[in-house]
This record gives sequence, structure tokens and C-alpha cells, in this order.
Amino acid sequence: MKTKDLMTKFLKYLSLVAMTIFCLLPIIVIVFASFKTKTEFATSSPLAMPQNWFNFDNYLVAFTRGNMGLAFTNTLIVFGLSIVGSILLGTTLAYALHRFEFKGRKLIMGLYLFIAIVPMVTAQVATFRIINAIGLFNTRWALILLYMGTDAMSIYIYYQFLENIPKSLDEAARIDGAGPWTIYFKVILPLLKPAIATNVILKGIGIYNDFYLPFLYAPSPKLKVISTSLFAFKGPFGSAWEIISAGVVIVLIPTLIAFAFLQKQIYEGFAGGGVKE
Repeated sequence: MKTKDLMTKFLKYLSLVAMTIFCLLPIIVIVFASFKTKTEFATSSPLAMPQNWFNFDNYLVAFTRGNMGLAFTNTLIVFGLSIVGSILLGTTLAYALHRFEFKGRKLIMGLYLFIAIVPMVTAQVATFRIINAIGLFNTRWALILLYMGTDAMSIYIYYQFLENIPKSLDEAARIDGAGPWTIYFKVILPLLKPAIATNVILKGIGIYNDFYLPFLYAPSPKLKVISTSLFAFKGPFGSAWEIISAGVVIVLIPTLIAFAFLQKQIYEGFAGGGVKE
């Protein structure tokens, strides 16, 4: 049994190491390439380390000629307003569905679950016509409005987390004269912080990495976000893979920093939303 247990552990950790290497290998190749010169990139192996780790010329070219400063600004505006709107809509909807009884409550929950299994592409014709009809096409507000829409995953996390917040807190607040909105802002919202942090990361990464919506609804060069800005590198830098690699690394850095600082909140949000007392 001991030999069997050791073999099982060995295979388990071997598979984990293999998957880690498999996931990190593309990133390592891109990082190495971003520090190489054009000649060095063409003549060396993809896994060969760069000769000069302080060669930041590719990063300067990618950031300046790729106009990534404007892209980061647009991304920050869209990201910030979308996340704030998504939090307010998602938490208020989950609060209403969990704490109040009204006609159509189960229907709304069912519709959200149904929408979750419908491919987004199938609704894009109707969505595009609506955005165009209200005059938001080729503006940041088109992206903000679409991203603000609360998805089923967010509702599920908020709803399940509310299961762990006793209704006696609401009742105590009502005795003190608090109304529904006061209870929401003073009681519910502060206690939903772990769930909010989880959704901010999950939805934020989705917004940050999304290419389809910005490419379709904000095609103007002045409205480019990080994803569409990186896509534009295929033109002037079509064969300069070392510059493209530098652009990819620049785009990856904010995501890695955010995950490194907020990974604890992500795990707490999933644990708190998935386990009932």
C-alpha cells in the first residue's frame, strides 16, 4: 500500500508539474523574444535566453508606435465604469431576488440561467441594431453598456453568498427604521465584499481580454482598447515578432499584478458563495 501511495503521489505531482510547464512555456517564449533584437530572434532558438536582459527597445517601440498609452486609457475608462455599473446592477438584482417575494421572481432567475447557455454571437445582430439605433455605435458607451449587463455567473455568486447573510440582520435594521435601500447600502453591500472581489476579477479579466465587442462596436482608432490595439500590430509589425512579443508582455502585466494581489479574495468569494452553513 505504501508503494502504491507513493506512486500515486508521484504521478499526481508529475502531472501537475507537466501541466504547469505546458501553461508557462508559451509565456516564457514570449518573454524571451521580447528582449531579443531582430537578428537574435531570427537566429536563436525560441527557448534560448536573450543576450541582453536590459534591451527595452522593443517595449518602447511597442508602447509608442503601437499607441498603447491611449489604449490603456480607453481600457481604464471602459473597465472602471463597466465594473461599477455591473456591481450595482448585480448586487441589487441578487438582493431583490433573494430577499423579496414577488411575481415573476422564479421566471427572472430562469431567464438568467437560460441566457447563460445561449451563445452570445446569436444575439449580436439584434444587439448591434439596438446599439446603432440609440446612437451609441463607435463610442465608449456602447462597450460600457454591454459590459454592465449582469451575467448569470455574477448573479449566482451574489445569490449564493446572500444565503450566508442571515435575514435577522435585515429585520434588526428595519426595527431601527432602515428602509430597503438603507439595508442594501449599509448591511448587504459591505458583507458582499468577497463576492464582489471575485466578480471584479472574473468579469474584469473578461473585459480586459475581450476582443470581439471592441472590434465590432468601437472600430475608431481613437477608441482602441488593449485587445484591439494589440491586434493592430499585425499590420506595421507583421514580421517583427520581437516587438509583438513586447506588446503581449505589456498587456499581460496588469492582469498578472491584479491576480497576484486579489487571488485570496477570489478563493474566498467562491468558497463563501458555494457553501451553505
